[in-house]
This record gives sequence, structure tokens and C-alpha cells, in this order.
Amino acid sequence: MSNIDIIRAWKDEDYRDSLTDEEKAQLPENPAGLIELTDEDMSSVSGGCSCGTSRCSSSVHHFGGIAAEDISLA
Repeated sequence: MSNIDIIRAWKDEDYRDSLTDEEKAQLPENPAGLIELTDEDMSSVSGGCSCGTSRCSSSVHHFGGIAAEDISLA
């Protein structure tokens, strides 16, 4: 199995599912490992905000140091 096929199998679940049992057995373990998050873990995720609260109202750090009123969506 080529390096490209191995990487594709790591990244693409549909491709990985299409492999035969023999091909899957040849795959080395993904170096990133398996990450499983619980529902509790996921409940604390807030769209990229690093302040640690889902109720944050700070427009400055949510827009990379730019105040919300300075952002034009036009």
C-alpha cells in the first residue's frame, strides 16, 4: 500500500471503509491516534472562543482584537 493510500485511509472514512480486511490489516496506526470526546467534553466547546465560557460577550477577543463595530460584512 502506497503512502498516499495510507494517508487517505487515515483521513477518509469512506475510503477506509471500502478497503478489504486484508488492506485494513496492512494499515499502520494513525500517528495522531484516536480521540474520543464525551458529551460532557463537547458541551464545553464554544465555537473557537478560548475564554472558557459560552456566555462571553467580549467582542474584542472574539474578533481577533477587532471591535465588532469595526467589522464590515459588506
